[in-house]
Amino acid sequence: MSVTVETLEKLERKITLTFPVTVIQSEVDSRLKRMAKTVKMDGFRPGKVPMNVVAQRYGYSVHYEVMNDKVGEAFATAANEAKLRVAGQPRITEKEGAPAGEVSFDAVFEIYPEVKIGDLSTAAVEKISAEVGDSAIDKTLDILRKQRRTFAQRAMDAATQTGDRVTVDFEGKIDGEPFAGGKADDFQFLVGEGQMLKEFEEAVVGLKSGESKTFPLAFPADYHGKDVAGKTADFMVTIKKLEAAHLPEVNDELAKSLGIVDGTVDALRADVRKNLEREVKSRLMARNKQAVMDALVAKAELDLPKSIVQSEVDRLTEGARAELKQRGIKDADNAPIPADIFIPQAERRVRLGLVVAELVRANQLQATPEAMKAHIEELAASYEKPADVVRWYYSDNRRMADVEGMVVENLVTEYVLSKAQISEKSISFDELMGQA
Repeated sequence: MSVTVETLEKLERKITLTFPVTVIQSEVDSRLKRMAKTVKMDGFRPGKVPMNVVAQRYGYSVHYEVMNDKVGEAFATAANEAKLRVAGQPRITEKEGAPAGEVSFDAVFEIYPEVKIGDLSTAAVEKISAEVGDSAIDKTLDILRKQRRTFAQRAMDAATQTGDRVTVDFEGKIDGEPFAGGKADDFQFLVGEGQMLKEFEEAVVGLKSGESKTFPLAFPADYHGKDVAGKTADFMVTIKKLEAAHLPEVNDELAKSLGIVDGTVDALRADVRKNLEREVKSRLMARNKQAVMDALVAKAELDLPKSIVQSEVDRLTEGARAELKQRGIKDADNAPIPADIFIPQAERRVRLGLVVAELVRANQLQATPEAMKAHIEELAASYEKPADVVRWYYSDNRRMADVEGMVVENLVTEYVLSKAQISEKSISFDELMGQA
């Protein structure tokens, strides 16, 4: 077999593979002979089918298999000998006009690019920090209190206030006509919690039990109900029941109900602080990691293998279809999802993956068993039974691979931060927690 390698453009290469026909035919004959020993055909005893009959029945399929196998093996050998890192699957086509007694194939494929990472000491990275103050703990305790609130019916002459739970009847009409979803009886919601549109909540504030009110409500243009989005409806609402909320006091009793071992307010606040600090650490790492990856990509030069980008586009498209299925969308498999919308995201992911892989290789930033163990224990710390969570991770190789990827990303982040020009920025707890 002879091999030639040709550069087409950038990362695209072509290998021409040429075989003597005798090599192919010899392997075909060998396989047919092996088949003849076991093949079963009507009119013949097992193992006694004549070779010409076996060849007539199975010759084409065996020849096809041999060609695929030989070409695949030859391509792998040729790429290895040429020290080519093949990206994706080659496109293999048979050449016409091969010399007598020979058969030739062209294998067109891409190789992984050379990744050049510039001087990271000139990279600018904004590193953010945030602290957990007493106000953050107070707000968290308020949330915990709301989760345990109770409701008691207000007096008949009491007016609705923010924080109350109301039970109402309502009916809406657009141009005098009722619409789907615009009417309900004994509908319950919390005023001021954003469960209803703002105009609806404002309309019930100040009303007493038994009172009614008519008001206009403009549906936003992006409202989930397409039939009413962007339209204005006239609603009539009647208060059926009005209940005031009662929040438990922050005391030892609340601490005990939340599972605090020694049941004191100080221990409760300390537990809340620990959990918030863990969440803050995680969010800061995610934000700073994103800034590092942006800086790293900006410092790298490389061509992107089109085949790998296309594979990522396909993966993202399938993920979108799976999400549609989870949301109960009918015919999600046939939903028109333009693949082009995923190209920028796919290109960024591929570029970032190649750059990170090069940085890891060049600086030996591998995840050690100790680092992976520490990361898993940190992930498990927020659960009620951390030991069970640790065992859950170690029981599945895919989960461990995910952990390894996270640890390596953290190592890359720390490495870049140790080299780059860092500008520190402190942000508030609320700003950090308010950002996705």
